[in-house]
Amino acid sequence: MKKIEKFLREVMAELRKVTWPTKDELVGSTIVTIVVSLIIAVFIGIVDRILSFIIQAIFGGGVGG
Repeated sequence: MKKIEKFLREVMAELRKVTWPTKDELVGSTIVTIVVSLIIAVFIGIVDRILSFIIQAIFGGGVGG
């Protein structure tokens, strides 16, 4: 039980040292994260379409085709 109490005290001490972001910083970081995620999703989608087209052109489309 002593180890758990010590651990929790140390956790609380570390949390007091944390510099939490302001609301503006949080909103800005969230917007950047969403925009970058959308850009990457679009890029991966485009690459997937291109590779699918290439594979269909090489191997033909559909089962038994």
